[in-house]
Amino acid sequence: MKPTIAITIGDFNGIGPEIALRAAAHASIRKACIPLLVGPKNVFDHVCEKLKIRVKLEKAALPWTKGGSVPVVDVGEGLWADIRYGETSKAAGKSAGIAIEKAVELCTTGKAAAMVTAPVSKEAMQMAGYSFPGQTEMIALLSRSSKVVMMLVSREMRIGLVTIHTSLRSVPDALTKTKIIEKATIINASLMSNFHVKSPSLAVLGLNPHAGENGILGTEETEIIRPAIAELKETGMKVEGPYSADAFFGTKAYESFDAVLAMYHDQGLIPVKMGSFGTTVNFSAGLNIIRTSPGHGTAFDIAGKGKAEIASMLEAIKYAVSFAKKP
Repeated sequence: MKPTIAITIGDFNGIGPEIALRAAAHASIRKACIPLLVGPKNVFDHVCEKLKIRVKLEKAALPWTKGGSVPVVDVGEGLWADIRYGETSKAAGKSAGIAIEKAVELCTTGKAAAMVTAPVSKEAMQMAGYSFPGQTEMIALLSRSSKVVMMLVSREMRIGLVTIHTSLRSVPDALTKTKIIEKATIINASLMSNFHVKSPSLAVLGLNPHAGENGILGTEETEIIRPAIAELKETGMKVEGPYSADAFFGTKAYESFDAVLAMYHDQGLIPVKMGSFGTTVNFSAGLNIIRTSPGHGTAFDIAGKGKAEIASMLEAIKYAVSFAKKP
């Protein structure tokens, strides 16, 4: 049987509903899984009509056995009246949050094999009372997952983050040996279980320019990162570093490793998105459920214009299907 993949609406003032609908209607997705849209059905109906997306939507009755139409778990009914493309609103944040809550519930109760989240506005969600720095942290709490690593995956590289949605000023204080060991261990396990890499190799980046230059440009490498790498090696993991990030990516050293562990958000995400922005996928490794998302944001500037590219959303759903299938 094809797995059911819950796809959330994201921020309805952005491109979330558009890419969710277009992906759910795509032949390759319909062949691979049952795409289950999660969000206000009247919003999805509105976007279908406005952008002339040809897909038949029906309120979902699970398990879904019908063919031809796309099922919708209808949540947050009535919020569609506040659609203001390209703007930040409490209603859009509330709708996005409710959809995430419902998708997690579908996964934890076994009604969906995985969830894929469309992009949200963190500001809008906080306006609606969801005080999380990002979807990853919210989903980890809702799914009762104690450990998670945000990974960006492309055809060229896989990059995990030690710190996620943390201000640059706060990153050094947030780094600990324990945290680096935890994140590296999760990535290593995910490479084996999700990506089917038998003997993974992991590169660890430094925090400072030139990886600290032996303490001249910073001490985090000598005091935190190197000891963490040494301890990981003692467990038998194939781990190398810390590498100077600029030279590491500039020389394409990542091609020699199965994954890379970056210390902070932009250190890892800039290189992966420069190489494959339109197809990058965000994967939350270590969760009790499977969650992926497109590797881009709400694109408020093109919302409601029918110009959104769906390649990253297609990749996110395909990864979710792949991870949901047992080897």
